[in-house]
Amino acid sequence: MESARTRPSTRINRLGEKQSESRERLHELLDSTPLATVALVRDGHPVAFPTGFARIADELVIHGSTGSRWLRALTDGASAAVSVTALDGVVVARSGFESSFRYRSAVVFGRFERVPDDQKLDYLETLMDTFIPGPVAELRSSSRKELAATMALRMPVESDNWSLKISAGWPEDPDDDVAAGAWAGLVPLTTAPDVPAHTPLPDSVRAMTGTLRNMAAHRA
Repeated sequence: MESARTRPSTRINRLGEKQSESRERLHELLDSTPLATVALVRDGHPVAFPTGFARIADELVIHGSTGSRWLRALTDGASAAVSVTALDGVVVARSGFESSFRYRSAVVFGRFERVPDDQKLDYLETLMDTFIPGPVAELRSSSRKELAATMALRMPVESDNWSLKISAGWPEDPDDDVAAGAWAGLVPLTTAPDVPAHTPLPDSVRAMTGTLRNMAAHRA
């Protein structure tokens, strides 16, 4: 447990109006994506590692090889920051200055602990069902060798060790830019409500939509 003196601040200073105190919204974000980035200081240097994770009740759970140096550093008590972000759309304004993203982003601070051996199998199976719903009942059971080579770690999500920022607005174009008649909106979801129906879609947005469509096709 971090002391009050050393615990990182969870207060958002830049665009603080986007901070959310809703634990329900936090859970929505954590449950919406299986990928997080875990940052820590190892050997005197800051490092960050992308890894699969799941929220199990009020814990963040990760797993990996017992031979992993950074996972061993976490089990030895290294403080960590876990970052999770979901990109919900690209906000296209009438100027580059006002263009931005719709996103939800959270950071959870704390220390991981190793899941005890007598609970590890349950945690690992819950992780698997979170990543790919249903296969635990279809696959063979993990062998003793596989379980011995795998560690599972958990970090509590407490009342005061997380910060959530949600950007969900429309372009905040000045009136002169709106009056110019250029298109603005959210890609790939929908068009801003103040854009007339006849406004042509700019080539840049058409190109971006095609890129996102191709990315989705490759992921499918």
